[in-house]
Amino acid sequence: MRKLIFIITGVLTLFACKSEFKDNSDRFKVGVFEIPAGKGFVKETIIRKDSIQISKHGNHVDTLSIKWKSNFFYTLKYINPKTELQKDPMYIQINKINSDSYDFTVKIGFSNFTKKATMYKVK
Repeated sequence: MRKLIFIITGVLTLFACKSEFKDNSDRFKVGVFEIPAGKGFVKETIIRKDSIQISKHGNHVDTLSIKWKSNFFYTLKYINPKTELQKDPMYIQINKINSDSYDFTVKIGFSNFTKKATMYKVK
């Protein structure tokens, strides 16, 4: 009888702890995004498709490869770097997800340089 009560309690606990949260964080892997100007950033429009990210800021257009390590961490690397700094990969950690945006921290290469910003999904 004790085993039966233990099993029923265990099953009820598992069902009671079931989360209704649906993880749809991969929605930021493709689409059109924008980083507004401010806090050390110029306005930037980003188009993501497959493993490519096209970044438009001012009169500049850059193409980067994007590799997702998880839904919350990815690496960017310039395909045709124009400066020494652009040769280093950028490591992006998603810190907080909102309905149409996410807060992130970017680190360039193995330096101590980090920057925080918010990216908004436009399409």
